[in-house]
Amino acid sequence: MNSFVSASAVTVSAGQDAQEVVRLIDVRRQFGSTAALDGISLTVPKGEILGIIGRSGAGKSTLIRCLNGLERPDSGEIYIEGHSIGRLDEKALQPLRRRVGMIFQHFNLLSAKTVEDNVALPLKIAGIGKVERLRRAHELLDLVGLAAKARSYPSSLSGGQKQRVGIARALAARPALLLSDEATSALDPETTRSILALLKDINQKLGLTIVLITHEMEVVRSIADRVAVIDAGRIVEEGKVWSVFANPQATITRSLLSGIRPKLPDHIAARLSPATGAAAILSIDLAGPEAEGSLFADLSAALPHSFRLVHGGIDHIQNQPVARFFIAVGVRDATLQGKVQHFLEARGARVEVLGYDTDHV
Repeated sequence: MNSFVSASAVTVSAGQDAQEVVRLIDVRRQFGSTAALDGISLTVPKGEILGIIGRSGAGKSTLIRCLNGLERPDSGEIYIEGHSIGRLDEKALQPLRRRVGMIFQHFNLLSAKTVEDNVALPLKIAGIGKVERLRRAHELLDLVGLAAKARSYPSSLSGGQKQRVGIARALAARPALLLSDEATSALDPETTRSILALLKDINQKLGLTIVLITHEMEVVRSIADRVAVIDAGRIVEEGKVWSVFANPQATITRSLLSGIRPKLPDHIAARLSPATGAAAILSIDLAGPEAEGSLFADLSAALPHSFRLVHGGIDHIQNQPVARFFIAVGVRDATLQGKVQHFLEARGARVEVLGYDTDHV
């Protein structure tokens, strides 16, 4: 029996919030013995930028292909604007696919067509007349800052300009959802920043919902409202970007964050020992007002000469201060380390003992 259904049989999720653009319920996809997606449940409200991050092979590409209807899950439900897409036939999927724009890592522009024709292509496929589709293409090229390049060909453009064309093309049919598949990973850092700023601007101007698939935490940090960390086909951590950066729970999240969060200098880390009897090195993570308040002054007043600051700093993510510090706690008495930890944790900090510095006994 054919399990696909027509457009007239599209179902709407019971209790679906009208402001939800995406809802996934226990989505699973198996390739042989490998579970590419192993029970993914996720919602994306209207106007949000969600970053989905994970290493290669984590399931990101399969997830995005399921969202745009190019891959069908083995089980579970996928709703786009309340419409279940998992069992639709190809004909029924077409109008829903036009509600989902896509930008790619390698741009996927047609070299034989001009910039304006590349942008207008989705509208041509949809049967829109030439005058209207070119009017829309010029409107979008102006939005992405490439109005002067309308009659140029992709070969004359830089990588950043090609990606701007790709973004304009993805917006041609006025989608409700924009999917970005590693869209900046082929670009240099300066161009990456400009593309991310453009996506944020589009999100704010158009109220467009964006799902970013990436392996770069810096991309998530720059523009996402919320982050979901995927590992071995499962969402292992999810939350506001500032909250996850301040207090990562999963091992994979801490690993992905290691390149952009303060870390203990290598020369100190190299001499740490698990044996007590030396100065304990503590990492301190906290966010909110305490992160830029009088924490260390208060600690010094409560427990004089109990610690020294080794390394660290304060960042601001989504207008929230997020801090990570490393301190060395002396060994004047056996209970000092516990007293310092208790004081810090009472102020909302997450404290971890990294080891003992053999150069300071």
